[in-house]
Amino acid sequence: MKTDYELILLAAGQGNRMHAVKNKVLLPLLDKPMIVHTLRPFFADSYCKHIIITVNADEQLIIKELIDKEFSANDTPVSIVIGGSERQYSSYNGLQYLKQPKDGYVMIHDAARPFIKQREIDRLNEQMQRTGGAILAVPPKDTIKLSTNGKVKQTIPRQTVWHAQTPQAFSSSLAIAAHERALQQDFFGTDDAAVVEQIFEDILIVEGSYDNLKMTTAEDLIIGEMLLSSWRESEEQNR
Repeated sequence: MKTDYELILLAAGQGNRMHAVKNKVLLPLLDKPMIVHTLRPFFADSYCKHIIITVNADEQLIIKELIDKEFSANDTPVSIVIGGSERQYSSYNGLQYLKQPKDGYVMIHDAARPFIKQREIDRLNEQMQRTGGAILAVPPKDTIKLSTNGKVKQTIPRQTVWHAQTPQAFSSSLAIAAHERALQQDFFGTDDAAVVEQIFEDILIVEGSYDNLKMTTAEDLIIGEMLLSSWRESEEQNR
C-alpha cells in the first residue's frame, strides 16, 4: 500500500564535470530542460503532495518560471529554496520546508536523474514504510576490485555490492534527525543514505533500473537523448 510523501529535488549543482556554461539540469534534453523530464513523474503521482526544489540563488526565478510554464495545470504545491554549497547541505535546507516533518515521509532525488520511472517510485513508496528507510539501487554489471596504492587487494563478491541511486526515501523525522546529527558531528556523506546510516541500520534496498542514469558528463547527455528517443518511440508504438 502506498502513502503520501513530499519530494526534495536537488537542483543546485553546477555541472562542472559536464563543462557546461550553466547548471546542467537546465540544459536541453531533446525538446525540454532536463529538470522538466525529472519532475514529470512526481507531478503525475497523486501521492506526491509537496515538491521542494533546492536551487542556486541566481536561478530561483528561472526555475519558478519554468515550473509555471510546464506544470501550470498541476496543483501540487512547489517550494523553491536556496541550496547549499554541498549536496548534503542542500538536502538539509530542503528538509526545513517539509509540511509534515514529524509523521510524514520524504523522497530525496537528484534533478540530474531524469529517467526515473513511476513503477520505481511506487516500489520505493511501498518499501519505505516497512522500516522507515529505503533506497533505489542496481547490482553492478562488472567485477568489483578493492585496491590499495593502485594494486588489487581483493575481489568483492558482486552479490554484496549495489550501485546506489535516487530517489532515497525516509520517514521525515528520521531524515531530519540524521542530518542534524551529521551537522553536529561534522560528518559528510556522499548521499542521504550515508547520512541516515549513522543512526539507522534498517535501510532497505529496492532494485531500480539501469535506465535511471545520472547525467554527469557531456557523453551522458548523448546517451540520455538516445534513451529518451527510444522511450518515445516505444510509447508511440503502444498507442
